[in-house]
Amino acid sequence: MHFIIYIKRFLIVISLIMSILACKSTKDTAQSPVSKSEQTETHEQNKDNSTVFFDANKEKMLGNYDEAKKLYQKCLDINPEDDASMFELAKIYKDQKNFTEALNYAQQATETDPTNEYYLLFYADLLPLFERYKDAIDVVNKLIKLNPDKIEYYNKLALLYLYNDQPDEAIRIYDELEKKVGIREEFSITKQKIYLQENKVNKAIAEILKLIEHFPNVSQYYAILAELYLSNGMNEKALATYNKIVEIDPENPYIHISLADYYRKNGQEFKAFEELKMGFANPALDIDSKIQILLKYYTANEIYNNLKDQSFELAEILIKTHPNDPKAFSMYGDFLYQDKQFEEARSAFRKVIEIDSSKYLIWEQLLFTESELNDLDALLVESRKTIELFPEQPLPYLFLGSTYYQKKQWDLCVDILNQGLYYVVNNDPMKAQFYAYLGDAYNQLKDNEKSDESYDKVLMIDPNNDYVLNNYAYYLALRNENLDKAAKMAKKATELKPNNSSNQDTYGWVLYKMGYYDEAKYWINKALENNDDPSAVILEHYGDVLWQLGEKSQAVEYWNEAKKAGEGSEFLEKKITEGKLYE
Repeated sequence: MHFIIYIKRFLIVISLIMSILACKSTKDTAQSPVSKSEQTETHEQNKDNSTVFFDANKEKMLGNYDEAKKLYQKCLDINPEDDASMFELAKIYKDQKNFTEALNYAQQATETDPTNEYYLLFYADLLPLFERYKDAIDVVNKLIKLNPDKIEYYNKLALLYLYNDQPDEAIRIYDELEKKVGIREEFSITKQKIYLQENKVNKAIAEILKLIEHFPNVSQYYAILAELYLSNGMNEKALATYNKIVEIDPENPYIHISLADYYRKNGQEFKAFEELKMGFANPALDIDSKIQILLKYYTANEIYNNLKDQSFELAEILIKTHPNDPKAFSMYGDFLYQDKQFEEARSAFRKVIEIDSSKYLIWEQLLFTESELNDLDALLVESRKTIELFPEQPLPYLFLGSTYYQKKQWDLCVDILNQGLYYVVNNDPMKAQFYAYLGDAYNQLKDNEKSDESYDKVLMIDPNNDYVLNNYAYYLALRNENLDKAAKMAKKATELKPNNSSNQDTYGWVLYKMGYYDEAKYWINKALENNDDPSAVILEHYGDVLWQLGEKSQAVEYWNEAKKAGEGSEFLEKKITEGKLYE
């Protein structure tokens, strides 16, 4: 249509030129009467909006849509029958999400030129936005009349019938298509789905059987048929169809998985697992499909321990079948870690990294595994390597910092934790862990101000962190500073974890430092009761309390018990030797 408009405009221009030439060849004066043909020519000239249309297109191409709309509207003011400007306005309004105006101009364009397929197709796509499916159907039927060989229009019509709750009409359209172009997978599968939605199972089955009749060697269609049979209780037919797949496509990578599903649904668990193993042993079956199956075992294994042996057997088949794929060893490592086989899990994760060291999550899982094994030397090496490869991931810094702490390398601990803190973003729990370790490390360095500051930052994030409440309170008590604050924190820690002997000992020790010996005895005694193997620190504390309460012989007994239990205070030996309290 655009082309026709441009031809019209070209003819108008030619007409004008011819008119001017004609004027030059005559000797008519300006006062001569205007002829009827000249009046028509002048009227046509007034309707010529080609210059404005050109400007509108230019503004549209430059992205100046509002200016383009004004110019297209001006084109319509000049020529109300300008369907090209109507169509351009419809497209702009659609792009601007003003679907009402888009529909309005699209309708005008189709009414002005009802044979333009572009206009009709655009209009048909807009109508469903207003749930005007019947109108859209009428428009697409017009398109089919204009171009009866265009398959796209039939598909669109069938879809509109479905939207308009006319499934039988949709089926009729697909039947017409089959007459035109023959049996095709897309038509049969779509009809099958429609029949299933209508609960017409036999007709759905018939569609797939028709597809198989025309394409008897395509195993995929047999698989669809078998699933239909299986989901509708036709188990014998389903099994026969699966066996047909084995016959025509013995290397089919999915058949054993399908058979496993069949046997499982029929309660034949042994056969199901045997088929599953054959599927896992087939290298043609992609590893992602196998991992999806294993993930179900992984989740179920947390609940049903009887599946553990199966999951391990499948995982071992997986790594044998795909020995160079890191996903196989990663999955195996996850199973081993879940089963607390940390040594074996570590080997699996190291194998993954040997094949492909680019996956951060594997390094992270390896660090967690080393932590469970408490292998500080390995943690030191691997957390450093992880930081080298992934310097913006904060967790490896935390692992390295905690390792330095356990190795009593306090300065290195503080340095690496402060580096890692920079990368902790929008993760308050992790930030609290960093500050908790910093509080402990600064305390070991006797930098009490920074230690207290770090602990305070933890408690601002997590006021109920009983670990920090306990440590902070204990270190304040050792320094005889802010004992009221220490007592409140220690008490809160015991309330958060009522049977934690460490928390109870700390609260008792703070009370001891405040001179409340009876209360101190009560809490440290509770700490002893809640600990089958009390530490030297708790035993020595209890001896100190007994000494202050005048129970000196018993105090010495507890000091001796403390010496047997491990490392006590610097004064423990002297207390035992001289039989008196030293602080």
